Amino acid sequence: MHPKDLSILDFTYDLPANRIASYPLEQRDASKLLIVGTPDGAGATGDGATGTGAAKSATQTFSESTYAKLDEVLPSNTLLVHNDTKVVAARLFFEKENGSTIEIFCLEPASIYKDITTAMLAKKQVLWGCLIGGAKKWKEGSLHIKYGNNHTLTATKHTTLADSYLIQFEWDNEAQTFAEVLEAAGNIPLPPYFNRAVEANDKERYQTVYAAAEGSVAAPTAGLHFTPALFTKLAAKNITKEFVTLHVGAGTFKPVKAARMEEHEMHAEFIDVQKSFIELLRDNFTTNERKIIAVGTTSLRTLESLYWMGAKIIAANNSANNSANKSHNNHANLSIENISVLQWDPYELMPQNELPSTATALGALCNWMEQNSLTRLITKTQIIIAPGYYFKIIDGLITNFHQPQSTLLLLVAAITNGHWKPMYDFALENNFRFLSYGDGCLIWLDPSVR
Repeated sequence: MHPKDLSILDFTYDLPANRIASYPLEQRDASKLLIVGTPDGAGATGDGATGTGAAKSATQTFSESTYAKLDEVLPSNTLLVHNDTKVVAARLFFEKENGSTIEIFCLEPASIYKDITTAMLAKKQVLWGCLIGGAKKWKEGSLHIKYGNNHTLTATKHTTLADSYLIQFEWDNEAQTFAEVLEAAGNIPLPPYFNRAVEANDKERYQTVYAAAEGSVAAPTAGLHFTPALFTKLAAKNITKEFVTLHVGAGTFKPVKAARMEEHEMHAEFIDVQKSFIELLRDNFTTNERKIIAVGTTSLRTLESLYWMGAKIIAANNSANNSANKSHNNHANLSIENISVLQWDPYELMPQNELPSTATALGALCNWMEQNSLTRLITKTQIIIAPGYYFKIIDGLITNFHQPQSTLLLLVAAITNGHWKPMYDFALENNFRFLSYGDGCLIWLDPSVR
């Protein structure tokens, strides 16, 4: 079945409100970890042995641990790939003269900016795509916030879009960047299912300890469980870490309302990946030296997107080589827009039996970057990963438990070859905490979806 034909109603479960963690545990790595399958794929389809304290369903092997013991769970020489995006204080509350409040939720910069970093570093003014709470109460004029040392941030409607607005922000402290303005005037955008106001502790706890690249409106929550002490223990076992960046955008909050997935549009999100890391991946698939674990669905979507960018380069070159207008430098002729990953590319780019190997695709991407004198790959991905997807990069995923009828649950269904329900039932029956501040799982890739 093509993922376009999937019904989101088939990916639901009963999530009681009291199973949603509204607050984090005091110690990040004390969270529980559900382990699904094994590194060699045994247990993914019910043919693996269960270890001490493990349980076995008809289709999967489960065992319980904690993040603090992750070094005991992962094999040595594993590579963990984290998303180092940083959540920005994207919620701004403006009070009108009549006392009513208008909330502006900053989603992403206008398309005139080449990337989020450029827009975040803007001074004096910036144009941003936003959601507006109480938009009907804001009919005309500008809104103002006083912040910091008596400075003023002004918001003016610029353009009305289909489901959002472009807002012109201006501020009177010419030395400040927009990132600094948000830090001073904004609020951390906690997920609505917390059903509570932001508290002082959230400013630190709703960020990973390695957050660096400002630009997300939601945290890459799988990374919230990692601590410096845990990284030290992992390194002692030669379990290494690398970083990619995917800035989490509006798609995180966009519910799937379509009857069929074909009618659901994924939100394109910015990724930023170093060429040296892509070369490391390419070399790893030449030697098959290490298991690669994505820490979070955002890291996974970034990694898998790298393969499809390389595949698109190869497909374009093959097309050019078969045409009368053959180019001697096809790689360099492709623009960054040409290789960005669209929603259905993985399912429609070319037949499965004609796809290049992972090493070949990553090599093509490295060559394209070399010929275009790029040391960083900054582009967008719209990839949707759902049952029917065959994984090219990762061997496993560390992730939290996700909402019913979400595209993140579709991704979990893909990596488990459709067997997501038993693991979620197990988690519910064994008091795991759900969603952003909850517990998590390590899912080893079902070998049948490689």
